[in-house]
Amino acid sequence: MSDPAERTSPSTIELDRGWKLCLTAAGAWSDPSMIDRDAERLEAPMPGTVAGALERAGRFDRDDPEPLDGHDAWYLLDLSGERPGPAVLELEGLATIAEVYWNGALLLASDSMFIGHRIDVQVNGTDHLAICFRALAPHLERRGPRARWRPQMIVPQGLRLTRTTLLGRMPGWCPSVHAVGPYRPVRLVRPQPGRPRDIRIASSLAPDGTGHLAVSLSADAGTRVAVLHCAGTAVPMHRTADGRWSGQLRIPDVAAWWPHTHGRPVLHAVEADLDGERHALGRTGFRRIDIDTGPDGSGFGLRVNGVPVFCRGAVWTNADIVDLPGTRAGYAPTLRLAAEAGMNMLRIGGTMAYETNAFFELCDELGILVWQDVMLANFDYPAADEHFVALLQTEVEQLLLRTAASPSLAVLCGGSEVFQQAAMLGLPADAWRGPLTETVLPEVVRTLRPDVPFVPNSPFGGAMPFSPNAGVAHYYGVGAYCRPLEDARRAAVRFAAEALAFANVPEQATLDAHLPVPAVHDPRWKARVPRDRGASWDFEDVRDHYLGLLYDHDPARLRREDPARYLDLSRAVTGEVMEATYAEWRRPQSTCNGALVWTLQDLQPGAGWGIVDATGLPKPAWHALRRAFRPLQVLLSDEGTNGLDVHVINETGSGRALVLELACLRDGRQPVVSGRRALTLAAHGTATIAATDLFGAFYDTTYAFRFGPPAHDVTIASLREEADGSAILAEAFHFPQGRTRALHPATATVALEEGDEGWQLRVAADRLLQSAHIACPGFLPSDNWFHLAPGRERVIRLAQLGAVDRPVGEFSALNLQAPVSF
Repeated sequence: MSDPAERTSPSTIELDRGWKLCLTAAGAWSDPSMIDRDAERLEAPMPGTVAGALERAGRFDRDDPEPLDGHDAWYLLDLSGERPGPAVLELEGLATIAEVYWNGALLLASDSMFIGHRIDVQVNGTDHLAICFRALAPHLERRGPRARWRPQMIVPQGLRLTRTTLLGRMPGWCPSVHAVGPYRPVRLVRPQPGRPRDIRIASSLAPDGTGHLAVSLSADAGTRVAVLHCAGTAVPMHRTADGRWSGQLRIPDVAAWWPHTHGRPVLHAVEADLDGERHALGRTGFRRIDIDTGPDGSGFGLRVNGVPVFCRGAVWTNADIVDLPGTRAGYAPTLRLAAEAGMNMLRIGGTMAYETNAFFELCDELGILVWQDVMLANFDYPAADEHFVALLQTEVEQLLLRTAASPSLAVLCGGSEVFQQAAMLGLPADAWRGPLTETVLPEVVRTLRPDVPFVPNSPFGGAMPFSPNAGVAHYYGVGAYCRPLEDARRAAVRFAAEALAFANVPEQATLDAHLPVPAVHDPRWKARVPRDRGASWDFEDVRDHYLGLLYDHDPARLRREDPARYLDLSRAVTGEVMEATYAEWRRPQSTCNGALVWTLQDLQPGAGWGIVDATGLPKPAWHALRRAFRPLQVLLSDEGTNGLDVHVINETGSGRALVLELACLRDGRQPVVSGRRALTLAAHGTATIAATDLFGAFYDTTYAFRFGPPAHDVTIASLREEADGSAILAEAFHFPQGRTRALHPATATVALEEGDEGWQLRVAADRLLQSAHIACPGFLPSDNWFHLAPGRERVIRLAQLGAVDRPVGEFSALNLQAPVSF
């Protein structure tokens, strides 16, 4: 694989143009000499996939994909005119059974999608490169060692023997788009004298704040002096016995790398002088990550630089299931939305694919931790097959080497739901634990990235691997199992590597443009709703359960009688459940140290799991999570007859002087009781205050004692900066009688204005507005689907997304009689 210096040097030729694609029956051509001159040749993007090339030619429908496993795909490139001489052919990823031919000679046979290759070639100026991707179907049909269990969600079972992605192989989860083709870059690298090669960077942070940097590289045999530079310090490098140059830097009080919720993700340039010429080697960050198992030894949490970090975010799927893009431009929009939502962790699950260096570089810059699963999921893998194990070991080694300088890589996990699958089928622990997760993978991590904790599987750690009260869980008590919201506390979740899966409804603009059909029972709608294969329910049923629970409606009847109202409540309810659940998990007394929503983005437009739709537009649930994930936060928890507790959290790296206000309102507007307190929170500090302490006397805030009729229907907590009493940093809402009892008819005022930072709305209402939302095509509101306290003006910025110059839209809420146009 190429190092950062080679990827940007003039000696590197990206082979990204001029490719032709020929599709044939399986085995039709055994080698390039048999290629039919009259065969149809399609333009083929590179890097890219067969599905992507066919889609551009109008011959592939990602919503109704045809199987690609039964064809051979030949990628052909004429390299005539290239300067003769030695070179290295680099292939970063070939999906999946591939043969590489140079001038008709077979150079490589590859049987793993996850391994990159470097091949020495001799360029003569009239060269031809051919890559054949053989039909995968025969390989999936071959028999291997008898499996002790067979997962229901993935087909066919032969995938357990093949190193390829499970994307497109999970009916009900994602479209059946098969990954075939050179989905990662192909390039030709020429030797370039004087430049460093094969660069290895390792950084760490000591408890006393000292940064340690170790760098080794190869240089020309004639190199006499090498000096390593980083963060204003330098040290001479020395030549080791194997001829490489090595240097180690000690940097006292180095500026550390933090998740963006807890500090600045500081990156430092690493450079080397070779005989007086300065070379950029890359960037790195100094951080320390430890697993905290808690006082009972059964917990799971991350400490970053000695500070406990509540990890929140989502599970990454892919930016585009057809093209499988790995470019910075392909990743950046979605990763920036993750950061803007306050996410500090993303998990790449074992059913997906490894992402490129560009993904990790962006996460480094944005301050997002990455939980990386090895691409193993659900199956009983052939741990005794030496070839399979060697492939697995190589793919993980390559991943760790190419991300060696990335501080964002926080956890390396041995796969997804392998332990859970076996345990749920009644098999004993020795059936799912084995050398892959006990020996092979942890040894690779200890050798190449000792700064990255290893987790054997996700989930793991409890009496059963899936027990949420110990270790790492996949928690769906609130969600798929339709448990009450209180289950989030009752389950005593320690860390949820995935949770809160719902069929999240996109904004109406996305539906109008990409799925203009009646919701729910139109087959085209239902085809895009995720479901577990073989189950009698889907994740729309789960959402409907909570719609009925939170809003006292019969979803089926509401859908028939008022479909627009049904969709608005559907958009609101998943965000409400997510906010309430994270409020439970983030309160200081909680046992939970992190939770990741399933999933970040959809693979096709519709009511999918994603909180960002397939067009890149945030769904209502994204806005809810943005509020739930605030580093400076106020939360409310109903403690029954103990009353209402107010929790204030400061995750930032500096102390904050704050003002906390609490008010109980009747009829959505009339204050019944209120209180106010100034408080100072230290960096990474928390506080819990009983509501009665703020009021100065007893008041039945939770309506637990039920002495007479309820006196209020909503409680609002507001957090302000003491130095600027007008700016609200965070709000929380509690509905002692449920949300429906607080839906009072309201009147709103809306004013559109153009400020120094662009367009904005000033909104206010005479009563509490629930799930106030802004529909403004071409613009993204700074907040949406939010509750608005009465008599309190809010300014909502409108970020321009496209070519529309002036915002035009509507402001609505669940309890506004009619939208207000602007």
